Amino acid sequence: MLYLRNLNYHPTACPTAILKSINLELAPQQLGLIIGASGSGKSTLLEILSGLAEPTSGALFWRKQELIAEQLQQLAGLVFQFPERHFCGGSILEELRLGHPELGSERVKQALTEVGLEHLSLFAAPHALSGGQQRRLALAVQLIRQPNLLLLDEPTAGLDWSMRRQLVNLLAKLKQDWTLLVVTHDAGDLLAIADRCWTLNHGELESVDPKTLESKVKEPLPSV
Repeated sequence: MLYLRNLNYHPTACPTAILKSINLELAPQQLGLIIGASGSGKSTLLEILSGLAEPTSGALFWRKQELIAEQLQQLAGLVFQFPERHFCGGSILEELRLGHPELGSERVKQALTEVGLEHLSLFAAPHALSGGQQRRLALAVQLIRQPNLLLLDEPTAGLDWSMRRQLVNLLAKLKQDWTLLVVTHDAGDLLAIADRCWTLNHGELESVDPKTLESKVKEPLPSV
């Protein structure tokens, strides 16, 4: 179980806090969805959860153990909004083995199978893949680390409807074995697979019912 208790983030250079008294609970094998506009603090929250930034105050717990930034870096795997921009390997194999040169071929194949890329050549260049395949590869890069928590920043951004649907189906499958926290400005199809849902507005987090939001998304357009 992931717990956030009264989490605040207020850099000295900012006139107001970016995150204000954030409280959140997410159980294992659940997908949590945080919805907020650009500048609401979504990416900052993921940076704190992944250990890339430290909160000004408050606490983070995993299974009732309070964690510091260094421990969060081991606990969580972060997939950035446009992960393809962060690829460094010349091939899929190199990308998966970055920082893990000891990984054997079986573990590499297992990671690719988990994200539906087992049919690709290990020597294919990451930047030659389609947008959807690149998002899947970015997930495999994190899964191969065996994190307890997967963090995804705008995972469907820039994808067409077909690739969005494929990625949503993949996340639904992954949450059978992993705990996922997704932040987005456009919930869309993600609402259907969310177990918990929050809105983030000017740094303030509020719990909402994903089914209520889903029904609003599906409301017919008014006639003219």
